Amino acid sequence: MADRGETAGRVRWRVRVEGIVQGVGFRPHVHRLARDLGLSGCARNVAGGLEVEIEGAEAVLGEFVRRVEADAPPIAVIERLTVEEMEPEGAGAFEIIPSRSGAEGEIYVSPDVAICGDCRREMFDPEDRRHHHPFINCTNCGPRFTIIEGVPYDRSRTSMARFEMCADCRREYEDIDDRRYHAQPVACPNCGPTLLFVTGTSEEAGEDALTAARALLVEGRIVAVKGLGGFHLACNADDDAAVRRLRERKGREAKPLAVMAYDLTTARSFAHVGEDAAVLMQGPESPIVVCDRREDAPLAESVAPDTDSYGVMLPYTPLHLLLLEGLPVRALVMTSGNLSDEPLATDNAEAMERLGNIADGFLMHDRDIFIGCDDSVIRPTARGPVQLRRARGYVPFPVQLHREMRPVLAVGAHLKNTFCITRGRSAFISQHIGDLEDLTTLEYFERSIAHFEQFLQVTPEGLACDLHPEFLSTRYAEGLAEERGLPLERVQHHHAHLAAVLADNQLDGPAIGLICDGTGYGADATVWGCEVLVGGAGEYERAGHLRQIRLAGGEAAIREPWRVAAAWLAEAFGPRFIDEVDIPFVRRIDRDAWATLSGMIARGVNAPLASSAGRLFDAVAALIGLYDRVQYEAQAPMKLEAIAQRSAKAYAFDLHDEGDGLILDPTPTVREIVGDIRRGETQARIAGRFHATFVAMLAETAARMAERTSIELVALSGGTFLNRIIIEDLMDELERRELRPIMHRATPAGDGCVSLGQAVVAQARWQ
Repeated sequence: MADRGETAGRVRWRVRVEGIVQGVGFRPHVHRLARDLGLSGCARNVAGGLEVEIEGAEAVLGEFVRRVEADAPPIAVIERLTVEEMEPEGAGAFEIIPSRSGAEGEIYVSPDVAICGDCRREMFDPEDRRHHHPFINCTNCGPRFTIIEGVPYDRSRTSMARFEMCADCRREYEDIDDRRYHAQPVACPNCGPTLLFVTGTSEEAGEDALTAARALLVEGRIVAVKGLGGFHLACNADDDAAVRRLRERKGREAKPLAVMAYDLTTARSFAHVGEDAAVLMQGPESPIVVCDRREDAPLAESVAPDTDSYGVMLPYTPLHLLLLEGLPVRALVMTSGNLSDEPLATDNAEAMERLGNIADGFLMHDRDIFIGCDDSVIRPTARGPVQLRRARGYVPFPVQLHREMRPVLAVGAHLKNTFCITRGRSAFISQHIGDLEDLTTLEYFERSIAHFEQFLQVTPEGLACDLHPEFLSTRYAEGLAEERGLPLERVQHHHAHLAAVLADNQLDGPAIGLICDGTGYGADATVWGCEVLVGGAGEYERAGHLRQIRLAGGEAAIREPWRVAAAWLAEAFGPRFIDEVDIPFVRRIDRDAWATLSGMIARGVNAPLASSAGRLFDAVAALIGLYDRVQYEAQAPMKLEAIAQRSAKAYAFDLHDEGDGLILDPTPTVREIVGDIRRGETQARIAGRFHATFVAMLAETAARMAERTSIELVALSGGTFLNRIIIEDLMDELERRELRPIMHRATPAGDGCVSLGQAVVAQARWQ
């Protein structure tokens, strides 16, 4: 023990920092801060975080604790910081000591992170040794998740293992005062990856590769560009012919395409980029941000033909910055490097084979991508940012839960699939996998699960899947449960949504769940899609739903909204509507086709009952003349939102009890919409009034259920709540009624959250 004289006036604290603080430069941050403040002590990794013993004058220790959090590395996430007094030991140095036993299994892997300001400045400095180096990075930025093969996270277990560090890079890597201390992907032009540009007739390297790629883009051609998590397909976003050519080759006829602008000033020349959007774009996650388009937007109309917005991102890798530097175009389309519905291409040879009929040239390099990861997509709203797709920049950071979970693998939904693995109080949700429609995507799904299990060092003790018996994810879970002898929980789709939004807000419930989306397999084997659930993770009651109609032709009705619109007209006006309702939509109907479909509906043959919010939006879009047929999911609702003139005047609707539940009945709405069409009302006004009606119907439903149950918590989940008008106006209206609404924050409201909900439900049932 130190002499009392040596410790006079000194105090010693144990500071424990929990969260994402390992592998993100946190120990060097603490070391530099302690040294600058003249403090002694030590720091080491421990299970779940970092432990610091710090000694000095009490006032200085207070400053140290404040700055530990305030000046934390940009990709660190501090969940909790606690301070405990200790006996002082006397002055000395501050040092980093070996991790406490057992800490290794708790180390978190960082997501891929956008280029930081320091690296950007160095890259454009002609005097810097990394001038124009396409792979510049440091502890605060660069690839992580996509280059990791195993743990612990060191260079030998990444795709950088093949590149031996030169003496200069090694010196930086080993210097704790250097920004590249233990930055595993560190490299320079002398020892790093090589940039190549390849066409069918030529191959260029280095700066020449960039020059050749730029030239092709200026000509209106298509270039496949290798990013952090896979390839993009790029073309000039100003050139309508180039964008149409890309759409035709990729098989993506109308779905909006993301664009990349060199800087904020350029982005603001074609989109309204507010401060919230600017912060997101320039942050370490650097997602695609959905921004309203300017009325005079100069980009090609075919970039985003169905919406009033663009998905905009800024260059997040040094290669993107160098490609766009000096390129005489306003923006580049940067869409996923795949054929429609296929997984992202990640390997050079694979990309040239799969994308060879799309791209005219390939800008790539020899740093391998071990696991694909698409771009994240976020939409700012008046209620905060809403996640549309959670992937690069966020995965594999966990969603933090408010209670311990046993290790569970939940395999997610059929569309917009993610899976989830739980460990302790962390839920690790995968990158966006996509739609599990074919073997190629299923193989990517299985490969990604194996990758997560390896680097998380987790062996699941149970499985969870959807109720639908035919989903590929369900079959996978069934096979794995049998192979490993594990329990399997089957979770209804909308119950998973309810559990997910509760977990996202670290709540148990009970809650009134308003779960609104396209389709989900119901517990009664009908198609659910606009549900009033009461309960929490462990159990729920279906307390109400949208009035059911039959979807003539099953999934064909999703592709052809006119079928759903006609079915709603039959509900509202009777089976003779086709002779009695004189509006343009009815005059367009093929009478023979409708005779066949109405017969299917009457007999209940290939015409499942559905209570779908998405199909109601489809029907309204068809009624007012937007789409009779669609080319991708949610095309009609997106267009309906895009044209909507916000209105406070709702149409009529009906709420009534039927059987053991509340029925939300929009047949009066359909009648009034027909009346407005007959009177020549504009599409924009009808769309606006319909949105107001849907909000009013849900708000009144929640109020009635609150009276019946004495529950004030209202949980909103499902793809319908990606609609900015609906989420903003409904949250406002529920609060006006003195209810307590919650929405998704860290997870998407769409099916990307379902895996989290499945895991939470399984855990609750097993308890």
